[in-house]
Amino acid sequence: MSAGAAAMSIRDNIERVKERVAEAAARCGRDPAGVTIVAVTKTRGPAEIAEALEAGISDLGENRVQEFLGKAGDVALPCRWHLIGHLQTNKVNKAIGRFAMIHSVDSLKLAEKISDAGAGAGLVTDILLEVNTSGEQTKFGLAPDEVRGVCEGIAGLSNVRLRGLMTVGPLTEEVAVVAKAFGDLRRLAETIGSAGIANISMEHLSMGMTDDFETAIGEGSTIVRVGRVIFGPRDGA
Repeated sequence: MSAGAAAMSIRDNIERVKERVAEAAARCGRDPAGVTIVAVTKTRGPAEIAEALEAGISDLGENRVQEFLGKAGDVALPCRWHLIGHLQTNKVNKAIGRFAMIHSVDSLKLAEKISDAGAGAGLVTDILLEVNTSGEQTKFGLAPDEVRGVCEGIAGLSNVRLRGLMTVGPLTEEVAVVAKAFGDLRRLAETIGSAGIANISMEHLSMGMTDDFETAIGEGSTIVRVGRVIFGPRDGA
């Protein structure tokens, strides 16, 4: 992001992101209303978060449960929180009931833990399965060929609702490589969706971040997770 963009207000940045989402959707014949912007609030304080909410953002994304717990109580305006970072099984009880959606479920074991915790609390949790479509060893996520089996296992869980897939794009500036990774997730979702697995929905694709969200929209993303383009660079970034 340019220095000029960083100097703009959060409200101005959000308006520009909305314009870019609309333009990307128009290029592929999609309705921009079908793309949810999740503002990633990692390291951001309550004042910045309030400014984003006042500017029309409804959905916020946090990477770590502990950081979320330390700031959520200071956010007074209504919003939907999403957990977008890796969830350790020992943090499941702290996450249950706190997030509108958990994007980063990367194993059947974790889904079972979330369902068990939900059963104890009388809650059903919306989740996405995280898939490593880039093959990069540094990324979390299921291998694409593991996803159907995990979906079939999740179908039998009573306190989670699988609503789609999530991925993180590959670390490259080659747009074609990024687009392929996102397209692979869309095609995987289409294959699973057509399999008719009970209690499984593939309505959402969470893909695209600050550097690649327009490419992701072109490949069918319904949720983009953007931080720097809204709030500017993080301290030390």
